[in-house]
Amino acid sequence: MIVSDQTGLVSKSQRLIIKIGSALLVDSDTGEIRYNWLEKLADDIANLRSRNKEVIIVSSGAVAFGSRHLGIHAKALKLQEKQAAAATGQIRLAHAYENALNKHGVTIAQILLSPDDTEQRRRHLNARATISTLLSLNVVPIINENDTVTTKELRFGDNDRLGARVAQMVSADTLILLSDVDGLYNRDPRLDKTAYHIPTVEKITSEIEAMAGIATTNYSSGGMITKLAAARIANNAGCHMIIANGTIFNPIKAIENGAQSTWFQANSTPHGARKAWIASAINPSGSIFIDTGAASAIFNGRSLLPAGVLEVSGDFERGDLVKILNQDENEIARGLVAYSAKDTLMIKGRRSMEIEDILGYQGRDELIHRDDLVLV
Repeated sequence: MIVSDQTGLVSKSQRLIIKIGSALLVDSDTGEIRYNWLEKLADDIANLRSRNKEVIIVSSGAVAFGSRHLGIHAKALKLQEKQAAAATGQIRLAHAYENALNKHGVTIAQILLSPDDTEQRRRHLNARATISTLLSLNVVPIINENDTVTTKELRFGDNDRLGARVAQMVSADTLILLSDVDGLYNRDPRLDKTAYHIPTVEKITSEIEAMAGIATTNYSSGGMITKLAAARIANNAGCHMIIANGTIFNPIKAIENGAQSTWFQANSTPHGARKAWIASAINPSGSIFIDTGAASAIFNGRSLLPAGVLEVSGDFERGDLVKILNQDENEIARGLVAYSAKDTLMIKGRRSMEIEDILGYQGRDELIHRDDLVLV
């Protein structure tokens, strides 16, 4: 999805991710959820869903909420205290979302992710499949970093980047970062009253990066630096990104009504970016040899089914990149395979309906889905 009108970006998006920071969700004085604000956000989400849009929420707030409930200071937490606060706060946070969205008949699901879930291919595919299934069932996933087990040495570090990684994972059209500022300025507007607003960023350059500031709120771990890092990840995945003021009621409605924000423009679509990544990936883990019927199906934009497979070479795992060769042993495509080499050997030449009887579990009907396949 490539658009030229910033005000119409949300309406043109089919799959949106809304990232909500701790400073918006948790009152810094009381440590309680800002329920009135959350209910207005729920109105916005219900409005998006009434227009058949898929919505994913990436939410901070568990540590901030849980630490206050446990009576420990948010800025002086040891690792184990932070994990305990996250464990306590996550339950209360999910309950708050459930109450707010249940008024609109919206079902939520909680997903906790660690960096390995987005970086390791098989775990990435499992998380992607879970989120996609939830969306197909009209559920709104509520995603947070798994702070209960993640260590300081291995974590996203902020939910801006987590939001971008999720956008990359699920091929989202637009990522909205709700913040305590209404976008990017050439200098920090809280320190320099002459700073001016940047409405659109077509490319993140060193000059743009120099405009970033630092986080100043008690609970927020992200600042403009992390938002720019998120924008780079999202844009490279073909996903537009918006930084907008989230302190107001109905912030999504405000964006659609033209409220000041900054739009980071992606120059490709999520689908195109995913295909480009597959095409440019190096070192395939194996090869799959197919018959003429399967080759014809691939050239016509269809998926590769087990029935069209003649032979398998290599020791690949589910989610690995493999080459696809025709009967003349010429490479015609590459793709991300849904089964290991061992399982592929067992189901090659067989119909998809036979997979469960052969393998003992029901996997995907396709050996390589057309969305994960690129002609070469």
